[in-house]
Amino acid sequence: MDPTLAARTLTASTEIATAALSGQDPDAVLHLVVRAAAELAEADLGLVMAGAGEGSLTVEAAHGARDFDPVGLVLSQRSSAARVARNGIPIVADDVITDPRTAPYVPQELRGYGPFAAAPFGTRESRLGALTVYRRRNGKPFTSTTVDVLTAFAAQAGLVLALAEGTAARARLGVYEERERIARDLHDVIVQRLYAAGMQLDLLARRPTKKLAKPDATRLGEAVDQLDAAIADVRSVVRTLRNPDPVQPTDLAESARAEVATARELLGFQPTFEIIGDLTDLPVAVADHLRAALREALSNVVRHAGAGRVAVRLRRDPDRVRLTVADDGCGIPQGVTQRGLKNLRERAEHSGGHCEVKSSPRSGTTVSWEVPT
Repeated sequence: MDPTLAARTLTASTEIATAALSGQDPDAVLHLVVRAAAELAEADLGLVMAGAGEGSLTVEAAHGARDFDPVGLVLSQRSSAARVARNGIPIVADDVITDPRTAPYVPQELRGYGPFAAAPFGTRESRLGALTVYRRRNGKPFTSTTVDVLTAFAAQAGLVLALAEGTAARARLGVYEERERIARDLHDVIVQRLYAAGMQLDLLARRPTKKLAKPDATRLGEAVDQLDAAIADVRSVVRTLRNPDPVQPTDLAESARAEVATARELLGFQPTFEIIGDLTDLPVAVADHLRAALREALSNVVRHAGAGRVAVRLRRDPDRVRLTVADDGCGIPQGVTQRGLKNLRERAEHSGGHCEVKSSPRSGTTVSWEVPT
C-alpha cells in the first residue's frame, strides 16, 4: 500500500476511534466514517448502510451527495450491498448500471453513478451493514488496492463502533441495575419498615386498655397519616426508578418497544417482538405491572441465558393480557437468585393472575405472565 494512503487511513481510523469511544453522538460518528471512506477511495459519493427489516439496508449517513439526500433510502435485500452485508465479501464493479451482479437493484437515485465498490461494515460477530462508494458515470474504476483499503477501513471502523456500543450498553446496564437495586431496597426494606411502624402505632391507638388523652390520640393519628403519605411517596419513587422513560403511563406498546430496544443493545441481536390486540385502554396498574414484568424477564435473559434468539409477545384478549418471553439459552443456572422470578409471580398474583416459568438447558426458558383486565 502507498505509504501516504496508509497514513491517511490510520489518521482517519484514529479520529473515528477517538470520537466513538469518547461518547460522541452516533450519527456524528457515522458521518465521520462515510466522509473518510469517500476521501480515501477518492469517490464522488459514500454511503453507510445499516440493516433494516427482512434483510434490506437503509442509508444512515452519506457524503458527497449534491442532487438528492440519500439518507433514509432503502435498498432491497437482493441488492449487491445487502449481499455484502450478509456474506462479508466485498464487491467492486466498473459500472453499477451495466454489471449484471448489481444492475437489477440499483435505485433510481443512484443511476447517475458508474464505478462502485462495497465492503462489509462491522465485524464477523456483529455485522452492522455495508459501506459503499461511487464515482460518476464514465469515471475511473476503483482499483483492487482501493477496495482493499476500503474493506480494511470498514472493518476497523465497524469494530470501533461495536466496541463503543458495547461500552455504552454496559454503562446502561450498570445504571439499570443500580436503579433496580435502589428501587428494590426502597420497596423491600424501607416501605416494609414504614408499614410495620404505622401498623404498630395504629394498634396502639386502638387498644381499649391504653386510652390516650385526646391531644395525644390526635398526634398519634397524624403520625400514622404521615407514615401512610411517606409510603405513598416512596412507592412513587420506586415506580419512577423502574420506569424512568418519559412515556405516558398507559402507553404500554411504546414503552414495551423501548424495553425490547434496550435488550437488543445489551444482547447484540434483535429480539422478535409481536403485539396482538389493543393495549391502549389497559388499566394503569396492570400496564405498570406488565411493563415491570417485561423488564424483569428481559433482564434475566441478558444476565443469565446466553441466548441466540429471544421472542417477546404481548397478547390482549377481551378479558386478559398475556406476556410471553422465550429464549433458546441455557436455562436458569443452578445457584442463581430467584428474587426476580419471585417478583414476577408476586406481581401477577397481586393483579389476580399467574406467572409460569419453564426452563431447561436444552430448550431455554419461557416466561408466561398473565393477568385479567
